[in-house]
Amino acid sequence: MKLQDLNSIGILGAGVMGGGIAQCAVQAGVRTIVRDLTDEICDGAKDVILNSRFGFNKAVEMGKMTQESLDQAMSLLSFTTDVNDLEDCDLIIEAIGGGADGAIENKPLKLKVWTELESVVKNDAVFASNTSMFTIADLAEVTNRKDRFIGMHLFSPANIMKLVEVTRTEDTTDDVVQLIVDLSESWGKTPIVLNDVAGDTGFIGNRIMAAVRREAMKIVEEGVGTKDDVNLAMTLGFRWPAGPFPAGSGARSGWK
Repeated sequence: MKLQDLNSIGILGAGVMGGGIAQCAVQAGVRTIVRDLTDEICDGAKDVILNSRFGFNKAVEMGKMTQESLDQAMSLLSFTTDVNDLEDCDLIIEAIGGGADGAIENKPLKLKVWTELESVVKNDAVFASNTSMFTIADLAEVTNRKDRFIGMHLFSPANIMKLVEVTRTEDTTDDVVQLIVDLSESWGKTPIVLNDVAGDTGFIGNRIMAAVRREAMKIVEEGVGTKDDVNLAMTLGFRWPAGPFPAGSGARSGWK
């Protein structure tokens, strides 16, 4: 499948990531349907897409988008609670979050959903997971389309951040990789193509940030400095735009 053959995208999950991905898709002119469990969730997602800080109405207000282009984008967007409405989609992007335990992502839930989708969506459709952590081959294992299964990790907010981690397995075909690269670029993103590895260790961005945060916390626990000291060291010393600790997460240094 080539980019010009991509007529419709289905998105699993109407949360922050799913909504942001939907914004990218419809703004680029692709008909998109978002599926979640209840009408209330879907209505909330539509409101966020229109009225949030990074929503379409704000873009029009700032002169980054015309009202005409907003109306055109929204005409391409629909929501559903019925998984069968995704049956004719050319590409399914899974953006399902965590569960009741507070985890950001839930692997068993993703596997369950991919198993369900396999019997619903047309055989030549491509499956892509927005997971930032889980091994792509493990997710593909529950489907009969390992050659058409790929990772497509966008960063949040998805309609603003530029990087896409495109993760291929040993089975993913070159044309599927090229499709996701071309699609990402059509959304104004910069894709990097990565190789899948076992162990649910994440890809580049999250693996490096996890290591940074572990070492940063070790520094604080050892009494070398405070969280704010670490943030200042990295922003002023290494010109990072932000330190590894969220603002306000720790006491300031005692030095004045």
